[in-house]
Amino acid sequence: MTDATITPDQIAQLQTAVVDEPDTVLDAAQQAVVDALLAGNARFLAGCPEQHDYSAERTALTEGQSPVAAILSCSDSRVPPELLLDQAPGDLFVVRVAGNFVTGEGLASLEYGVELLKTRLIVVLGHTGCGAVGATLGVLRDQSILPGHIAHLVREMKPGIAREMLSDAPHLAERAVVANVHYNVRRLIHSEPILSARVADGELAIIGAVYDLNTGQVVLV
Repeated sequence: MTDATITPDQIAQLQTAVVDEPDTVLDAAQQAVVDALLAGNARFLAGCPEQHDYSAERTALTEGQSPVAAILSCSDSRVPPELLLDQAPGDLFVVRVAGNFVTGEGLASLEYGVELLKTRLIVVLGHTGCGAVGATLGVLRDQSILPGHIAHLVREMKPGIAREMLSDAPHLAERAVVANVHYNVRRLIHSEPILSARVADGELAIIGAVYDLNTGQVVLV
């Protein structure tokens, strides 16, 4: 397995190798949310998170929730979206599954966030050193058999990663992480009936990002 570090420059290079890259246009409000999330990540990197009065916020949240973004992220214990984006309870509507890929239940949850909570931004958040991506590459390379329902997880991830095996380019693990993010962004953009309609009318933007375990940085892809 290659080194888990991936720099913004490397990600820019990897993007050119991924076909069918989603072309998402954000309006001013959606861009403001993206900027706020990246600013939160910058605070996380600097070790200067915003101070929150969680007791007061908890009381306010009993009246309801209005998350600024929905996040489809990996279940990896090292990748907690609220912490690495420095967001308070109630700010993010988070769906987590190993490998950050779209499942039926995950899609329904994201539809709930968009339709009922009026969330206008979804971020598919992958990360370097992803064990689920590594397992999928292992199965594709060695035709290995995984136990239990882990095999189902890998089977669902194969379509987004398999084409990376056809290239002799370096950094296969890193390219697979980005390809997996892009594949699931596209799946969400075209998911009917709710998400595709909201994307078409500009009410919803769906973007991808990768979190670097080594540096702590979130980079849009």
